Amino acid sequence: MKKKIVFMGTPEFAVRSLEVLLDGGIEAAAVVTVPDKPAGRGQQLSQSAVKMFALEKGIKILQPEKLKDEHFLSELRNINADLFVVVAFRMLPELVWAMPKLGTINLHGSLLPQYRGAAPINWAVINGDHETGATTFFIEKEIDTGKIIDRVTIPIDEKDNAGTVHDRLMEQGAQLLLKTVESIFKGTANGIPQLDFIEGDLKAAPKIFKEDCLLDWNQSVESVYNKIRGLSPYPAAWTNLINGDQKKNLKIFAAVKHLNSTNHSFELKTEGSKMFIGCSDGWLEILELQLEGKKRMLTAEFLNGFQIAGWKAQK
Repeated sequence: MKKKIVFMGTPEFAVRSLEVLLDGGIEAAAVVTVPDKPAGRGQQLSQSAVKMFALEKGIKILQPEKLKDEHFLSELRNINADLFVVVAFRMLPELVWAMPKLGTINLHGSLLPQYRGAAPINWAVINGDHETGATTFFIEKEIDTGKIIDRVTIPIDEKDNAGTVHDRLMEQGAQLLLKTVESIFKGTANGIPQLDFIEGDLKAAPKIFKEDCLLDWNQSVESVYNKIRGLSPYPAAWTNLINGDQKKNLKIFAAVKHLNSTNHSFELKTEGSKMFIGCSDGWLEILELQLEGKKRMLTAEFLNGFQIAGWKAQK
């Protein structure tokens, strides 16, 4: 009998993995994804990207509110899949990940054991790393610590942001996942303890909250630049512009570095259609931004409708 998987995931990143698995001849008996939830001004029910793709392909869909729900667990048991495959989903209870006879594997967007956690792509760029990758591993009790099956490495260019790295990892990770599932089904996959891969200090990748995205113009040009691109396009780095009693929130999506070894922290200046904010050792030229209540735009467009005189970045 042909081996089959249950696929668990939510966002677009996971959809590409499922698509590649199906194209590679892997049978998905079901997908598990988040329940539909209200979204937008009209609070219409929104479906996950994985659910929409599964509907197109006619794959059975499970959307449990709670992963320990007995009805959900019973459905999983009845499917009797050989392997569970997880990409960008929730933390699974042992009741679930220990169920299939071949185990449960996860695709993670970093070179584990580096960047365990919810936001590995963002943190690799924020920290100025020159490479990252994707890892497949067997899920165990402690999150992101299971035995590694395979890894793929990709470079991070100085002009990359979290979005461009995400898109490359989405493709490379999907191909890695197919290779991993095939090796498990053939019985040739070997899990290697993560301790064997540790080199130097381990960096974490915790979930990113709004306060983590606030820019500190006392830092170097390089540090602020990396933070901007590491949070672009989402959730986006931000600062406050102030002018007397007025304060406006400004998201920044792209910038160019101008180093001059002079401290210009928090200064704001324009040169024609260009805008610059000062750091501890030079300037950042702001290329794309979004003022609160407005759409995302290029700086030249922003300056056409906003009088910058008297404003500065908040300390």
